[in-house]
Amino acid sequence: MSTDLVINAEGITRVFPVPGGEFTALKGINAQVPRGTFAILKGRSGSGKTTLMNIIGTLDDPTEGAVYLNGIAIRDLGANERENLRRKDMGFVFQSVSLIPSLNAFQNVEFSMRMAGIAPGRERNRRVEECLNLVGLHKRMNHMPAEMSGGEQQRVAIARSLAHSPKLILADEPTAELDSAMATRVTEIFKEMTRKEGITVLMTTHDVGLMDAADMIIELENGVRING
Repeated sequence: MSTDLVINAEGITRVFPVPGGEFTALKGINAQVPRGTFAILKGRSGSGKTTLMNIIGTLDDPTEGAVYLNGIAIRDLGANERENLRRKDMGFVFQSVSLIPSLNAFQNVEFSMRMAGIAPGRERNRRVEECLNLVGLHKRMNHMPAEMSGGEQQRVAIARSLAHSPKLILADEPTAELDSAMATRVTEIFKEMTRKEGITVLMTTHDVGLMDAADMIIELENGVRING
């Protein structure tokens, strides 16, 4: 595991206006995640996990503090630069599977490569098949989302997040709707990706049964980091 930091969050505070005042969702969060690490962002609902994930994913800005991705300060990037960063250097997996229903598994995975600007051809096709094989769905590549189980759809979403070889994958509660066996399998896939691909994975969850797979755990409670 490299000591190079993919994520370096320094003093992240996020305050939201609410009727009659303000709500502080994050309070001075510091977090450093090295390259090739499977990190779990742990905490109960309302702890600030998704808020921090959105800031790291360049979808939101902190009220105070700064996030550096591969040494680049997000606050210095314009809207187009952030979009390019998300398309080329990041992969996203969400709790609700967001496959395109009119595309089969192969086409859904290929879609992220198109968005990243990877030219069509034999190499792109090989990469799609490689990623589907990694999640155990090589034989299901021609199936439509409606023909697959929820667990299979989530594994296609993971393959899609991986296909364009991002530096960072952000997975927000990807196992919440899965049974324990499938949740464990999904976590094992993320772990395998860090080892085989050198990708950094940050996954949010409150499932204590998945913690043993993590290289590191960042725990939040009421917007405050309570470990590390």
